[in-house]
Amino acid sequence: MKKNEKTVNYHTSLIRKRSDDIMALEQIAKKDNIPIMEIDGIETMLQFLRVHQSQRILEIGTAIGYSGIRMLQTLPEAELYTIERDEIRMENAVENAVKCGVGSRFHVISGDALNVHETVRAYAPFDVLFIDAAKGHYSSFFSLYEPMLKKDGLIFSDNVLFKGMVAGEVKPTSRAVNSMVKKIRSFNKMLMDHPRFTSVLLPVGDGLMVTIKKEELKREGCEQYEDT
Repeated sequence: MKKNEKTVNYHTSLIRKRSDDIMALEQIAKKDNIPIMEIDGIETMLQFLRVHQSQRILEIGTAIGYSGIRMLQTLPEAELYTIERDEIRMENAVENAVKCGVGSRFHVISGDALNVHETVRAYAPFDVLFIDAAKGHYSSFFSLYEPMLKKDGLIFSDNVLFKGMVAGEVKPTSRAVNSMVKKIRSFNKMLMDHPRFTSVLLPVGDGLMVTIKKEELKREGCEQYEDT
């Protein structure tokens, strides 16, 4: 997504320097082309977490543990449950969490988030749901895990502007990407319009949707969230 370069540089220049361990993770992600949240996006999310004082966090998409570690460092009493299907990344994430001093509160659930919801249910309810995995499955992730969130809980969905393609500033690079972009648009509209949630789409990072759960589901099933 194109942004005013001077504004971005000014904005990011005001962000406090991270610890050496966190800066090292950022460099690893850059070198190995591992997607992590952009710095202005994660700093925005962390500020919401400070205000909310969340205690139990569910993360979909661990990668190398960057976001989870930063959330736990921000909230010293919190517990994180994070889902990852890539075994190598999962092992690296656990090692990184230990190095960063949050290993005892960093709980990894191995498997595909579309398939492990019954396992995750044992650790519910959660105060926060953070969705940052396969973009084309956001609606399904939401359908499966939103019911495990407490009333007044927060839901963060990253990459909901996806490199300017969702807003139409940049053309999708392939049919598959175009299909994914359409699904993200549908997901964004569903959240913005849904009566049980209050959402705002913030143009920070690659697009961050912040959602508050206002009401519990009053009937069985969540078919309205299924991917199309």
